[in-house]
Amino acid sequence: MTAPTPRPAPVLVLGSASPARLATLRSAGVEPVVVVSGVDESQVGDLAPVDVAGALAGLKAAAVVGRPEVPAAALVLGCDSVLELDGRALGKPSGAPEAVERWRAMRGRTGVLHSGHSLHDTATGRVAEATVSTTVHFADVSDAEIEAYVATGEPLHVAGAFTIDGLGGAFVSGIEGDHHNVVGLSLPRLRLLVAELGHSWTGLWGPAPG
Repeated sequence: MTAPTPRPAPVLVLGSASPARLATLRSAGVEPVVVVSGVDESQVGDLAPVDVAGALAGLKAAAVVGRPEVPAAALVLGCDSVLELDGRALGKPSGAPEAVERWRAMRGRTGVLHSGHSLHDTATGRVAEATVSTTVHFADVSDAEIEAYVATGEPLHVAGAFTIDGLGGAFVSGIEGDHHNVVGLSLPRLRLLVAELGHSWTGLWGPAPG
């Protein structure tokens, strides 16, 4: 009996413009094809923050599947992150004034960063999804520190108006959960989603550098 031909390793397509998510994948040995979804993040209705992250991740992946630039037999990943504070879902601030207001509300307190993951196998049509939540403790920063941080522009482009892998890292006093999830993509959970669809995480690794 002839042994079945193993399926070739799929290409991972990242349906996100986030440089942090791209850098996270690259540091883990995965070189994805980037196809930005262009989904309007305001279209999700009145949902709990954890459900907002999951719903937007699904919409972003679905918007990329079927695009002509997506390679055949690809795994398309949609992600979205929101910070939950006082029961509200906080995405990217609308501008500097809102970012300052956010930080004055967050300092010295604890929030929960939810990152939704939606992985579509274009060869089979199967979908694996999960939302991962990480508790974030914010330092009791001063007004001057908030103003200086917002002036850099960094918090204007990220969910919750903060980063843990950039200038904002000094203003996060601790986390409970997956560090990568706060960056916007949980590598451990993504490995499980890849396996759920019948693929090997290590099969996504690119050639060794050099």
